[in-house]
Amino acid sequence: MATPTATTKVREGETAKAKKRDAEATKRRILDAATAEFAAHGIAGARVDRIAAAAGANKSLIYAYFGNKDGLFDAVFDAAVTSHIDQVPIDVDDLPGYATRLYDHRLSHPELMRLADWDRLERDGIGAKSDVAQAAQSHKVKALARAQKEGKLPTTITAEALLEFVLAFCQTGLTLAPDTRAATAHRKRIAAGVAQLVEG
Repeated sequence: MATPTATTKVREGETAKAKKRDAEATKRRILDAATAEFAAHGIAGARVDRIAAAAGANKSLIYAYFGNKDGLFDAVFDAAVTSHIDQVPIDVDDLPGYATRLYDHRLSHPELMRLADWDRLERDGIGAKSDVAQAAQSHKVKALARAQKEGKLPTTITAEALLEFVLAFCQTGLTLAPDTRAATAHRKRIAAGVAQLVEG
């Protein structure tokens, strides 16, 4: 039996890396396609066939990677939460600015709120209770609590309540088009409202 040469081992390693990259790219396409499908049709109305076609992937791969449609939705929801946190990190030194950036992000990514709505309506908020979502929530609350302890934010309400109010402000006005004067005016109202919270 021939012993593998160093060159053979290198080629095998490169092949394995290429396969891994292909698999990751396929998963990304599936998640992107599934995000659009779930946002538009909900969990019950989503079709794996359509997701596979949009992703240019074999339907069997979806089940291999994610188990079933619920598992796929979980992956989509977690990815959406992670992306949301990465693109709009909390800024305890400028909560009004954070709130307006969060509002803008939600305006430009309506699929995020639709996913949350479907999760609440069809699964009683299972996605919002996931480890990823809970960790994101906990991170924000801890950041606010530290800022309160350092005297940067008022302590008249708890960190949890402060975050809840900020998020509630950002939830309003999401039916406005991102480029309208109404959205611009609403953005200012959000900043002013959060500023009043911060002033205690």
